[in-house]
Amino acid sequence: MKKTLIASLLAFGAMAAAHAKDIVDTAVSAGSFKTLVAAVQAAGLVDTLKGPGPFTVFAPSDEAFAKIPKAQLDALLQDKAKLTAVLTYHVVPGKVMAKDVKAGKVKTVQGGEITVGTMGGVTVDNAKVVATDVAASNGVIHVIDSVIMPK
Repeated sequence: MKKTLIASLLAFGAMAAAHAKDIVDTAVSAGSFKTLVAAVQAAGLVDTLKGPGPFTVFAPSDEAFAKIPKAQLDALLQDKAKLTAVLTYHVVPGKVMAKDVKAGKVKTVQGGEITVGTMGGVTVDNAKVVATDVAASNGVIHVIDSVIMPK
């Protein structure tokens, strides 16, 4: 399943680059970010992520959101302020492609810092990056296997 997801996202990334969709439209078209897109809509961040950017989004897949207990996820989706903080914690200003990723602390749009690791694959806080460089007209999406939470 994971290999299929990665293969379809990589193929989709090439298509997205050709069609130049923004971050939101790219995520919607991928089909594996339904929970993320619903959360972005609930938080009122659609217009922001459709804006000029550029943005680098560490996007949790639907499988990543499924790791959160349903009651906890439902509560998060109902708390707009907390949801906004969590979602903007996944976004870094600028367009950072996989080849440009460096280990260290990186400031997020939320204001906190994520820790990027590069030993044995790329990690963001404790989430593994499972697909990279899904291009959008206003940035790039890197797929992660867990939802990361601000400290």
